Amino acid sequence: MNYLGNKLRELRESKGLLLRQVAAYIEVDTALVSKLERGERKANKDQVIRIAEFLEAEEKELMLLWLADKIADSIEGEDLGIEAIRFIEREFKR
Repeated sequence: MNYLGNKLRELRESKGLLLRQVAAYIEVDTALVSKLERGERKANKDQVIRIAEFLEAEEKELMLLWLADKIADSIEGEDLGIEAIRFIEREFKR
């Protein structure tokens, strides 16, 4: 999935920022930021935090999307994926 990448592009474009400006702030190359936005690469936790800071975005929202992408990617194509999510949800509520 690419929930985070879509949100990053939306936020960056709404602020009129270039890919290279985001890249410079988080100290990566422009191509990586482009790939993050397109969902071709996954950001690490520190990068998400730094991007949230730079874009003046809610860190919690971006972290939620980052985790959602990780979960969705893990269960994509699995017949029991949704059941596994429900199981974990029940376990976490305990």
